[in-house]
Order: sequence, then C-alpha cells, then structure tokens
Amino acid sequence: MSVPSIGEAFWVIGIVAWYVVRYPFERRAKRVRVTTSRRSMTDTIGLAAALLGLAILPGFYVATGIPRFADYPAHSWMVVLGALIFGMALWTFRRTHKELGRNWSISLEIREKHQLISKGLYALIRHPMYTSFLLMAIGQLFLLSNWLVGLAGVVGFSVLFFLRVDKEERLMLEFFGAEYRAYMDRTKRIIPYLY
Repeated sequence: MSVPSIGEAFWVIGIVAWYVVRYPFERRAKRVRVTTSRRSMTDTIGLAAALLGLAILPGFYVATGIPRFADYPAHSWMVVLGALIFGMALWTFRRTHKELGRNWSISLEIREKHQLISKGLYALIRHPMYTSFLLMAIGQLFLLSNWLVGLAGVVGFSVLFFLRVDKEERLMLEFFGAEYRAYMDRTKRIIPYLY
C-alpha cells in the first residue's frame, strides 16, 4: 500500500469508529424528552457544514481521488501524526458522550432532568465535543494528502463552532444561570488553559 492509501484507510477507519461511538448515544437520547429546543436554520447550516467538510468531501475524495489537482506528497510521519490526532479525537469524542450521558443532544436542546456536567473533560473545557471535531479536522489534514479536502474539515468545524457556541452558552446561561456563569469563569471553551 502507498502512503496516501494508508492515510486514507486510517481516515475511513476513523469515520466508521466515529459513527460506532455516536450511534448508541443517539438512540438513547431519543428516549429522553426534550424540554427546550433552540434548533434553528443556523444550527442546521453549522451541522451541514461540519458533515460536508468532515465526511462528505473527504469521503468523495477517498472514493474517487477527485480533486487530484490539490494533492501534495504524503509522508509516513504525516500519516502517523494524523492517525494519532484522529485517535485522540475519537477518545475525546467517546469520553464526552459518556460524561454527558442522557444530557447529550445533537442540537441545541435541554432534556428532561438536564444536569450541568463539570467533571472529567468538562472540568477543563466547556465544549470537549467541539474539541474532538477540531482534532478530527486536524487529523484529516494530515491523513488525506489533498489541500482542498484536508482544509475542508477545518472549515466545516469552524463554521459549526462559530455558528453554535455562543448560542449554546446562552442557552446554558438561561437554564443554569449563576451556576453556568461560575463554570464559565473557571474553564476555557475548547483548548485547556488557552481558549
């Protein structure tokens, strides 16, 4: 196998693993009643951008090799680094689902008996799920040796993050009030100790 093919194989394995992690939580979440929803067109656009940049465009590239004009030489160290970063993304992704439990939602929602989670990864950062998407995007950049497809993940993540994070925090402030404000004061958004 060539180095680019190995990178593509790791990317495919990572995406399949991502879905395997998400599926049982998605099924369980449907059983918990939503009490407040802030779903909007902006929310849908953000999710669509992330799906396009982190799954559809790279999946199309892996399947067809298009667009070839943006390819660059792949190196073993890039694939190893990309696989490690993608692995960290999956670990973070799984941890966030486990720690959120019944509070998890794909959209901006408050569920019945919703609790503020501030342990585990949530003790350091308020949005580790977004951290996992950022790590996926960076891993994709190293695994797929194509500028356009590699950067599509970063762009897709960025659109989702910047369209949603402020709204998500406003919803949490509305629901949890001073408790969430204190939590904001002692944590960063997605990068421990930095941002």
